Amino acid sequence: MLYLIAYFNFQHTKIMVTIIYSDQFLKHDTGDFHPEKPVRLTAIVNALKEASFADQLHWKLPTSVNIKDPLPMIQKIHAQKLIDRIKKMAEEGGGHFDMDTPISAESYDIALLAVNAWLDGIDTVLETHNPAFVLARPPGHHATKTTAMGFCLFSNAAIAAHYALEKPNINRVAILDWDVHHGNGTQNIIEDNPNIIYCSLHQYPAYPGTGRNSDTGGKYNNVLNLPMIAKSNIITYKPIFERKVLPFLREFQPDLLIVSAGYDGNERDPLADVYLHPQDYGFFTELILPITRNIVFGLEGGYDLEALSQSVVETIKPCLSLDN
Repeated sequence: MLYLIAYFNFQHTKIMVTIIYSDQFLKHDTGDFHPEKPVRLTAIVNALKEASFADQLHWKLPTSVNIKDPLPMIQKIHAQKLIDRIKKMAEEGGGHFDMDTPISAESYDIALLAVNAWLDGIDTVLETHNPAFVLARPPGHHATKTTAMGFCLFSNAAIAAHYALEKPNINRVAILDWDVHHGNGTQNIIEDNPNIIYCSLHQYPAYPGTGRNSDTGGKYNNVLNLPMIAKSNIITYKPIFERKVLPFLREFQPDLLIVSAGYDGNERDPLADVYLHPQDYGFFTELILPITRNIVFGLEGGYDLEALSQSVVETIKPCLSLDN
């Protein structure tokens, strides 16, 4: 009888998805009219706390930079001149790295904490073998080895991928980027590493002007760029996912999958012209879960607050139906 009770309880244990978040991320001040603003995170947090599955979310603070210094990992990826320039601008009270990329007095410290959050996402997923979602800012997929750009300071996803490869039994890491803009920074950083692959679906032509389908990542052919025309919708995306994205990921057999989860492909988003809806991101998640349950989702773009927050809710839903 005791065995049957234990078995029943095991079978009905709920899957928990870890959300890595801190109010500290709200201190990256981009100004009153910048689209990448703190309220993006508060909208998502509120939606998740009101979701029907709120009891299946485990909220976790990112590790303090005083406890785990992310600089050694950042220095493996980014030029020291870039790190120093961002730090100096913050110390001097802030400014603009470029026209699109503001830096406030606390941005350098918050960017370090964001990197830690992504690294914590890797550690959490490898410990639990359940997906995790990193709610951090500033985003990262436009930051190259040598420059910040496109709202991004450090390349969170690329740094996390290299960090994962230092873990036992992690030999292959895949990055899937469904942000509506091409992650030129991520590609720039990973394309010389055969143990990482990068797949991006993005509106083209659009900012930053990179990501043609002929660009396969140099000598390792470890990049799959899938340009999407303006006004693409789920009818356009579905066959591309099924015929291109999934075979690319499956063939690589990743030990871990990182998703650069941008939601500016929503029809309501002001910064692009792609017509996806929140439930479509849940469909994308359903498609990739059979590849590996070791998935770290990390926030990139998405600027319509309602579409953004509901898209994160829909992304997480399928993860909660995994068998324990």
